[in-house]
Amino acid sequence: QLQLVESGGGLVQPGGSLRLSCAASGFAFTLDYYTVVWFRQAPGKEREGVSCISQSGSATTYADSVKGRFTISRDNAKNTVILEMNNLKPEDTAIYYCAVDGGQSPTTCTIIPHQWRYTIRGQGTQVSVSS
Repeated sequence: QLQLVESGGGLVQPGGSLRLSCAASGFAFTLDYYTVVWFRQAPGKEREGVSCISQSGSATTYADSVKGRFTISRDNAKNTVILEMNNLKPEDTAIYYCAVDGGQSPTTCTIIPHQWRYTIRGQGTQVSVSS
């Protein structure tokens, strides 16, 4: 069974940092072959695409709301995509989940909101930012 498992969420104070991981598991499921996108959803709010990274790792995209604070990267040896989140704000509070898109160019990434594109997605990890 192909799975994505997120980890690293938690409760932090404003200005704090968290490091989220998106790990792939399952027979021959290699994240190298996919664009990986992080989404988040807060209660009562629409789902928001946060960041993506291309198959090659050479291209990244960020939502304006997190630009300059979040960094996405690949750890191919661990078959994992990392989302480093710094200077967290209360409005970053949400469930964060990752998803894979097999339909994009290897060297570009676009945060496409249509969830039907994402054949595999994780269950999410809770991020709470509060004093």
